[in-house]
Amino acid sequence: MLYDAYEIQRSLLAGASAWANFSAGLLNNPANPFAYFGGGPVLASALEVFAHAAAPRGKPNFGLDFTTIDGKQVEVREEIVLRKPFGQLKRFVRQGVEGGPRLLIVAPMSGHYATLLRGTVERMLPVADVYITDWRDAKLVPLADGRFDLDDYIDYLTEFLAFIGKDGDPRAHVLAVCQPSVPAFATAALMSADKHPNRPKTLTMMGGPIDTREAPTAVNTLATERPHAWFEQNVIATIPVTYPGAGRKVYPGFLQLAGFMTMNLGSHMISHWEMFKHLVQGDDEGAESTMSFYEEYRSVCDMTAEFYLQTIDVVFQSHALPKGEMLHRGRRVDPSAITDVAILAIEGERDDISGLGQTRAALTIADKLPAKLKQYHMAPAVGHYGIFNGSKWRTKIAPVLEQWIAAHD
Repeated sequence: MLYDAYEIQRSLLAGASAWANFSAGLLNNPANPFAYFGGGPVLASALEVFAHAAAPRGKPNFGLDFTTIDGKQVEVREEIVLRKPFGQLKRFVRQGVEGGPRLLIVAPMSGHYATLLRGTVERMLPVADVYITDWRDAKLVPLADGRFDLDDYIDYLTEFLAFIGKDGDPRAHVLAVCQPSVPAFATAALMSADKHPNRPKTLTMMGGPIDTREAPTAVNTLATERPHAWFEQNVIATIPVTYPGAGRKVYPGFLQLAGFMTMNLGSHMISHWEMFKHLVQGDDEGAESTMSFYEEYRSVCDMTAEFYLQTIDVVFQSHALPKGEMLHRGRRVDPSAITDVAILAIEGERDDISGLGQTRAALTIADKLPAKLKQYHMAPAVGHYGIFNGSKWRTKIAPVLEQWIAAHD
C-alpha cells in the first residue's frame, strides 16, 4: 500500500507541476502585461519553484562530453563494458588518450544514482582512466533476476576489478564514496587473503561508515535505536505491477530522500527561498545552480530489501567489520589480510552522515598494513556532500587523492 499511495501522489504532483510550469510561462510571456507590474513576476517565480520541486524525475545523464588534459580539450564517451542484472560497469573513454592509472569509483547504493558523483568523475578524468559502478534502480529489475544483497555487492566489485585488470596493469585503484566503503574494504580484504592478482593497488574511502560507533550521527542513531524487525515492517515496500520489478521487496528511494530532506529541512527551505528570490530578481543563473543541485538530489532509485536490511544489521547495528565478525557467504572478512593495498581515509569536518573517526577506523583495523601505506586526511569546514562535489573537493581534496594514487601507481 505504501508504494501505491506514493504512485498516486506522484501522479497528482506531476499534473500540478505541469500546470504550474505552464502558468509561470504565461506570466513571464513578454506579451502579457502582468509580466511587467503587479504581482505577476512574484507569482510566476513562486509557480516556477513549485513546478521544479514537484516534477517527477528519472535517471539523470552524466553529460561529461569533454575533459581537459595538458591544456587540450579531449572528447569523452561513456561505454558500458560489463553488464550485470543489478548494475553495470561504465567506463569514461578519453578519445586518443592511452595509459594512466585505472580508477574504479564505487558509487553508493543508497537511494541515488551514480550520477550523484558527476563532479567526482569530472575532476578525476584529466588524471585517470575512470570506471564507475552504475547501479540499477531495483524496481526495474525483474524478479527472475534473483536477489541482491551485501554479499552480491562484494562479488560484483571483485568481478569488476578482475575485468578492469584483465588487460594491462592487473591492479586498479579504488575510490569508495560513503556507503560502499564497507563492501569495498571487505572486497580488498577478501581479495588480499586470496592473493587475487586484481586486488586494488590503493583503496580510498571518503565519508564511509567503517565504524559507526565513532562520533554517531543522526543517521547512525536512527539505525540503532530501533530493532531490526522495525525496519522490515515499516520501511520495506513491494513494487507495484506498473514496473518491471513488480513483486520485488525494496527500500524505496523516496523514503530515503524524505529522511535526508527532513534531517536538514531548514537548509532545504532556505535554499528554495533563495531560488525564489533569484527568480524574482531575474537572476536566472543564480537560480539555476540551486535547480541543478536539486535536479540530481531528488532523482532517487530503490534498493533491494535484502541489501538494505543486511546493511542495517552488519554496518549499523552489529558493527561486524570493525569487530572482525563480518562474514561473506559464511567466510570471515579478515582486515588483517590487507598487507599491500595502500589505504587513504578522507573525512569532512562537518559531515553529518558519517561522523569524524568512522572512516579513519579503517586504518586501525587494517593492523597488518605498514604505516607507509596508510594516510588520513580531514577536510576542514566540509560537509558530507562537499567531500566529493564542489569547489573544496576540486581544489583541496582531489589533489590529495591524486598524489596518493601517483605515489602508489
